[in-house]
Amino acid sequence: MSLEIVSQSRCFGGRQVTYRHQSQETGTPMRFAVFHPPQSERGKVPVVWFLAGLTCTEENFTVKAGAQRVAAELGLMLVAPDTSPRGEGVPDDPEGAYDFGLGAGFYLDATQAPWAANYRMRSYLERELPALIGAGLPADMGRQSIMGHSMGGHGALTMGLRNPERFKAISAFAPIVSPLNCPWGEKALSNYLGLDRAAWRAYDACALIRDGARAPELLVDQGEADPWLQSQLKPELLQAACAEAGVKLTLRRQPHYDHSYFFISSFIEDHLRWHAERL
Repeated sequence: MSLEIVSQSRCFGGRQVTYRHQSQETGTPMRFAVFHPPQSERGKVPVVWFLAGLTCTEENFTVKAGAQRVAAELGLMLVAPDTSPRGEGVPDDPEGAYDFGLGAGFYLDATQAPWAANYRMRSYLERELPALIGAGLPADMGRQSIMGHSMGGHGALTMGLRNPERFKAISAFAPIVSPLNCPWGEKALSNYLGLDRAAWRAYDACALIRDGARAPELLVDQGEADPWLQSQLKPELLQAACAEAGVKLTLRRQPHYDHSYFFISSFIEDHLRWHAERL
């Protein structure tokens, strides 16, 4: 499977590259962004995945987070995939809502029509894209970690908890910690997966922990001025699940910070250094 370079630029001694390829899982062309640190010119480097939130593409983190300088210092490859399949014939929310359909794949494999044919972001990110990166880029796939924001924080937590042998560290910014218990999650999971809430548990970090999934530790930053804090994000649910299961959680509540990339860029260096220590 071939990778096409869409764009590339020199950045902090490394390269920021956007790739495109034809995905077998989603049945569509897919784009993803990779920061190649300078160290990757001499050999394979560890990989940190970043999963973005609702309405985003691979570009949001790449352009707004300010992560490349620290990644270049630490020798980390940053991989930022898209948030959903896109293209002609890919179904979208019939009412054009931002929280479902295009840009809102929720990092799951849909089982309900018409979504099941294309919305296979779990398989794409857990199998197809890692295999492609491992075969074609200077990535040390034995040293991977994952982080994300909002819907992508949900994706990072759930993918990390389901794949503890793959990811050595998991962190998140303002994650949706329990889609079973918030409007965004209930809308997405009921439409993508159907009404059997038992099928939703594989895509809920709190449920996964209560069902036995484990990670050595989790790092979460949450802005206290986030407008979605009470209605959608509910970090106290993750705090309770981790406390019950004995999972080490560092939950940092940041006064006055909101849900934006200004918040992410303020603490991205902390997260990258935390990941580098564990990689």
